[in-house]
Amino acid sequence: MTDAQSSATQTASLAKSDFSHETVLLYETVDAVLGKTPTKKQSKKVTEPQGKVSGIFVDATFGRGGHSKLLLESLSEDGQLFVFDKDPEAIAVAEEIAKSDNRVTVVHDSFANITHCLQQHGVSQVNGIMADLGVSSPQLDDGSRGFSFMRDGAIDMRMDTSRGQSVGEWLQTVDEEDLANVLFDFGEERHSRRIARAIKQMESYTSTLELAEVIKQAHPKWQKGKHPATQSFQAMRIFINNELGDIDSFLEQSLSLLAPEGHLAVISFHSLEDRRIKQFLQRHSRGQYPEDENLPMPPVRPRYFSKPIRIAPSKAEVSVNNRSRSAWLRVATRTDTPYNTEPSELHS
Repeated sequence: MTDAQSSATQTASLAKSDFSHETVLLYETVDAVLGKTPTKKQSKKVTEPQGKVSGIFVDATFGRGGHSKLLLESLSEDGQLFVFDKDPEAIAVAEEIAKSDNRVTVVHDSFANITHCLQQHGVSQVNGIMADLGVSSPQLDDGSRGFSFMRDGAIDMRMDTSRGQSVGEWLQTVDEEDLANVLFDFGEERHSRRIARAIKQMESYTSTLELAEVIKQAHPKWQKGKHPATQSFQAMRIFINNELGDIDSFLEQSLSLLAPEGHLAVISFHSLEDRRIKQFLQRHSRGQYPEDENLPMPPVRPRYFSKPIRIAPSKAEVSVNNRSRSAWLRVATRTDTPYNTEPSELHS
C-alpha cells in the first residue's frame, strides 16, 4: 500500500468514527430520485420499488454517503451510481464503498463540472440526480477545517483542501470594501461594513475562534439563539468555494443531462441556495422566462420540468437532528422536451 493509499484509508476511518453525520431528508430524497416522488407528508422509509431499479444515477454531493448507500439498496446489478465531491475526506469514504461495489464510480470534482466528468466515462444522460448542498456535519465538527466558529482551527473553509486559496489567505489581501460586499451579498449580513472594518484591523488570520470573537464584538445586534458570526462565516465559505456559481452551473446542466422522466432532487439550507433552485425550476416548468415578462403576447416556450414540489423535514427528524430544521428539498421530473442549446432557446 502506498503512502497516499494509507493516508486515504486513515482519513476514511477517521471520517467514519470521529464525526457524527445525520443524513438530512434521507428517505424523501432517495424516493424522489428513484421516481417514487414523495408527497409533502414525509415517508418513514423508501417506497418499495417493483423489483430493483436499473439506470444511471448521480449523487452530486456524496458527503459521507448517506443518500448513496440507501439508493444503492434499490439499484439493480446493472445500475450505475456516479458520486461527486470536492472534499478529499469524502472521496476517501466513497472510494472505500467503490472497492466492494462495482456499480459505484467516484469523481473528485465539483458538480459544476458534472457534464464533462460524466462524458469522460461515456455517459451523456442519466435517470436521476440528487444533491445535498452546503457544508456537511463532519466538516463543521472538525475544527481544523475552519468552517466552525465554535471550534478552533485554521481559517480555511475550502471544500477541496487540495487546491485553491483559503479564507485566511484571502483575508490578508482583500480590501475592506470588497470584504464588506462579500459579507452582505453571500451572508445577507446587514452590518457588513462594520464587521469588515473590524476584521481588517486584525493582526493575523490564523484562528477561527479569534475571527469569530472579533465579529462578535463588532456586531451591534445579536439575534437570540444565533451566534453573531453565523452569517459572516457563511458568506466567506460560500465566496471562497464559489458555491452559488457552482449551483447555477449544475442546475443548468441538469437540463441536458437528465433523460426524459429523469428526476432531480436538491436539498438546500439557506435562502440564497433555495431561491436559485426555486426560480430555476419555476422558469423551466412554466416556460416563463425573464425576457418575455414585458411582452404583450409572450411566445410559447419549452417546459423542461414537471411542476416542482417542495418538502420540509418532518418534526420527528428535526427533533433528532437540529441541523435539518432549515432544510428544503425541491423535486422535479424532466419532461420529454429535448433541450435546445441554441442561443435563442437558452434561458439562464
